[in-house]
Amino acid sequence: MASDPQLCIGAVIPRTGRLARLGDPLSFLIPWLAPQLTHIVNGSRRYALRVAIRDSRSDPAHARRAVRELVDHERAHVVITMAGTRVLPAVVAACEELGAPCVSTTFPWQAYVHRPGAAEPERFDWAYHFAWGLDDIATVFAEIWERLGPARTVGCLWNDDVQGRLLRHDRDGFAPVARKRGHTLIDPGGYAEPATDLSDHVDHLRRHSTEIITSAATASDLALFHRQACESRLRPRLITCSRWLAYPHAGVTGGAELAEARVGTLVYWTPRHPYRSSLDGTTAAGLAAAYEQATGKAWLQPLGLAHALIEVACHALSHAADPADRHAVARALSRTHITTMAGSLDWTSGPTPNIALVPLAGGQWQPTRHGHDLAVVTNTGLPEVPITGDLVVAP
Repeated sequence: MASDPQLCIGAVIPRTGRLARLGDPLSFLIPWLAPQLTHIVNGSRRYALRVAIRDSRSDPAHARRAVRELVDHERAHVVITMAGTRVLPAVVAACEELGAPCVSTTFPWQAYVHRPGAAEPERFDWAYHFAWGLDDIATVFAEIWERLGPARTVGCLWNDDVQGRLLRHDRDGFAPVARKRGHTLIDPGGYAEPATDLSDHVDHLRRHSTEIITSAATASDLALFHRQACESRLRPRLITCSRWLAYPHAGVTGGAELAEARVGTLVYWTPRHPYRSSLDGTTAAGLAAAYEQATGKAWLQPLGLAHALIEVACHALSHAADPADRHAVARALSRTHITTMAGSLDWTSGPTPNIALVPLAGGQWQPTRHGHDLAVVTNTGLPEVPITGDLVVAP
């Protein structure tokens, strides 16, 4: 009798290039979880399992090539990926073209479904994403701003690329939610990344007496803005930024400078989240401790999402009508509702097809005796995560 086919999870990871740090969680987790990734049980049958990895090199073209290698040569039954506002969509597009189930995470779902120049939202047959929305970020940030009082004037440091256009979107973006809560947004216009001079933006925001700045800038661009703002006597009492996907004060250009700015940010996973692995019961605290012990680096927020990627892939393979059939795996993903290291993920009730939501709290990087810690300062959207600090603002 023929043996059951071997199943394969393909992982596209930025192991080199500018996004390499964001590839650290998956690069750590795949070997760390190896004892749980040897086989899949589907009904009464047991299938051997392996994980094949390809480096995206932080580049869309290489990412597409990586997917093709995983699908054509490794025979991957499902592909997982995370990180990169240009790289991740390239992986998703390649999976759609090749008919390969895909699970992704790490940036707002609107950026996933609203492609540049498209008149209608993207519809996917093979790709499934879990994250938060731009509206969720706006709600969390507005709650943080309102610690300074209602109806604030907020300066926007947004780029002129896809990300900035989505933030400004009058229906699905960040801006309409913030305005609906009574806040006035001052937008001096987009800037090209990487930024070399933001003095015009600083001058514009100073003329409008903005005491709060909100941004989606990279650490280096936000550090440049903060430095030029201080030199020009624009001293914001509070900065919020949604692009902190990793611990920002270690090995990140501009991180040390921004440590003093005590940036407010979104919180989607910490060692204090009350979540466990569906694979082996490991707690969030246990996962963070294992990462720090193995790597000598501080835990990263994407660590919880990376773990959930693997959990979702395994769940789909174990619940598909035929795990060796990619169509069946995609159908299993569409029905997935699972409790993971990143919380409850439900693709049956998302804001749009193929999307599962991750709830957000609000946080702030604050100094401690051991460096900096991400304190939770508002938890309306995630009450099971305790508040661990008070918001600190400049006088």
